[in-house]
Amino acid sequence: MKISLKHLLTGLAMLAAAGLAIAMTPTHKIADQGPKLNLETMIPKQFGEWKMDETIVPLLADPKQTALLNKIYNQTLSRTYVNTAGERIMLSIAYGGDQSDAMAVHKPEVCYPAQGFQILKNSTDAFATGNGSIPVKRLIATQGQRIEPITYWTTVGDTVAVSSLKWKLSQLKYGLTGKIPDGLLFRISSIQADDAVAYKMQDDFARTLLGALTPSGRKRLIGQPSPTT
Repeated sequence: MKISLKHLLTGLAMLAAAGLAIAMTPTHKIADQGPKLNLETMIPKQFGEWKMDETIVPLLADPKQTALLNKIYNQTLSRTYVNTAGERIMLSIAYGGDQSDAMAVHKPEVCYPAQGFQILKNSTDAFATGNGSIPVKRLIATQGQRIEPITYWTTVGDTVAVSSLKWKLSQLKYGLTGKIPDGLLFRISSIQADDAVAYKMQDDFARTLLGALTPSGRKRLIGQPSPTT
């Protein structure tokens, strides 16, 4: 059977494209390099005026949500902290070693409504960490009489990315170098009708926590912040 030059060139081009796609598929996990992360030991149970309150259990996901979180994340940490004034902050951190498309972070604006909450506010803000500034999301979730202001951020590798576009661009940046980024979701919330008061307390809590961590632990949570202007 005689094969035309056109068909031959088309076939070669298809093979080349397939080979390029395989070659560009990320294969090296950042999580496999360097020290292993252990949230339980990295996050102190007491820092500044805050200490872990073991009498209160943070809000737990339903079985369906729990199964999804276990698929997405390698480690999760949920604690409630109380300060000397009796004010409480709920902390939740979830870490995943593979932030590819199949393992994208599960955001609070999705998981809270799945548990019966309404999201009344969803905005982006800047949080001054004490070592620079990072973008964060501010939410207000309600369920009955419960009003829960929420602050959270997500990371891809060493970059904080709370918008879907920034998250995807950061993911692609790693993919082009053959790397699969790790990532985490850091969320704090409190039961408070005044969201301005709640966000200020949450920011103070997060800054105090970051200040109590080692430099490597701090980098795990906030990557490389932009200098504060």
